Amino acid sequence: MATPKFITAKQSFHVELKNRINQYFESTGKALTGNKHLYIKAAVLVTIFVSLYIHLVFFTPIVVIALLECVLLGFTTAGIGFNIMHDGAHGSFSKKKIINEFAAFSLNVLGGSSFMWNIKHNVIHHAYTNIDGVDDDIDIQPWMRMSQTQPRLKMHKYQHVYFWGLYALLYILWVFVLDYQKYFKRKIGAMPLKNMSVKDHVIFWSFKMLHLFLFVILPLLTVGFIPWLVGYLIFALVAGFVISIVFQLAHTVEHTEFPMPNVDTGKLEDEWAIHQLKTTANFAPRNKFISWLIGGLNYQIEHHLFPKISHIHYPAIRKIVKEACEEYGVPYIAYRRMSYAIASHVSFLKQMGRA
Repeated sequence: MATPKFITAKQSFHVELKNRINQYFESTGKALTGNKHLYIKAAVLVTIFVSLYIHLVFFTPIVVIALLECVLLGFTTAGIGFNIMHDGAHGSFSKKKIINEFAAFSLNVLGGSSFMWNIKHNVIHHAYTNIDGVDDDIDIQPWMRMSQTQPRLKMHKYQHVYFWGLYALLYILWVFVLDYQKYFKRKIGAMPLKNMSVKDHVIFWSFKMLHLFLFVILPLLTVGFIPWLVGYLIFALVAGFVISIVFQLAHTVEHTEFPMPNVDTGKLEDEWAIHQLKTTANFAPRNKFISWLIGGLNYQIEHHLFPKISHIHYPAIRKIVKEACEEYGVPYIAYRRMSYAIASHVSFLKQMGRA
């Protein structure tokens, strides 16, 4: 597929929305980036992660405690990804570029590749959300069908049942399979990978080896094979499921759309901002704990419209975005509770499996 193009609206909703958000920040005097609350949260998450790792690897707690700590380590890993890496990768963690790069670099320590993530997420997903053949986030074929334009297999009839286990595998597949596929194929989905410098290659392989040492070799030496295997699987499956479900609830629910460009012109029917609103959903906006843990990604609409604004501002600008949508007759998809969004996701998977 050729790269889709968005239409240019005469009266741009996006321009109006940006003006209103700019006015908010000018009137309040707030910076678009993170503040002390974000930095304290980052410090807390990193401290918990390091403490759990050291205790599990070097002090070998009793089985019950070890299992609970592995679960908590999985949640903490996802939390670091949501709160530190994600904001840093978008340049919204700090006013200083080097701190943003350092925050984004946390993904490399956790086993992923910040280079691959930047292209897959920042460049492709944020520009071409829910467009089959371009957005790699909805390409889970052949295991799952996430769009009407994807082929349906017999097993998809049960995808609303087995997705729980499949989502849990994300972290393991990401670290040990998917990054390598992108690296050697030189593609992310159908999109070519940009050229990697010598530095990019060195970073990719160095941190893959570092992760292998920290999370496989060293624990094997200190606790043995079976304890390591059980512990690593619990940690990785928890992290994988939490990361997967949060991102899936944002785009693959009953009310989101999956637009495709016109076959002849290659253009989409909406301007970019309206496309984002039709393909994205919020959930649990009033749940402060969920917002804290997942880095405001339950405000996915605000994030997609303004990815360079830190998630700590999403509750405030949500009101502005919602009012503008009501005035312009643009959909604003939101689920009051996370459980409602999960139910909608399950229903969506049933529809895709039986369509």
